[in-house]
Amino acid sequence: MNDEAELPAGMPVGRVIAMPADTNPEGDIFGGWLLAHMDLSGATPAFERAQGRCVTIALDGMVFHKPVSVGDEVSIYAEIVSTGRSSIRVRVEAWKRPRNQAHARSERVTEGVFTYVAIGDDLRPRPLPDLSV
Repeated sequence: MNDEAELPAGMPVGRVIAMPADTNPEGDIFGGWLLAHMDLSGATPAFERAQGRCVTIALDGMVFHKPVSVGDEVSIYAEIVSTGRSSIRVRVEAWKRPRNQAHARSERVTEGVFTYVAIGDDLRPRPLPDLSV
């Protein structure tokens, strides 16, 4: 388990195993593969808040702290950090641990803030629903 000083922020929204097909020529997992999983997982709280369809419009300052290896279990956590009229900013963290070690510590791999915008059937931005009702 993680020590108390270093725990994921947000709710668990995704888990995936890194596979050989997801590697670059050096054998590390592609950053784009991880980014795609983070974007999909980060959309979960955005879709719930928007009560409908959203699109990704931005990603702020993503930094890769550690590589992901084939066989690693990657867990993704997300939390809404702010909302606007139609936008939702979601902090997304990716953590990894070796699957073959039952008590292995999870390590943060990367994090970023994704911005999603709620859209209507016309594919144009729409206001977020009022939650105070």
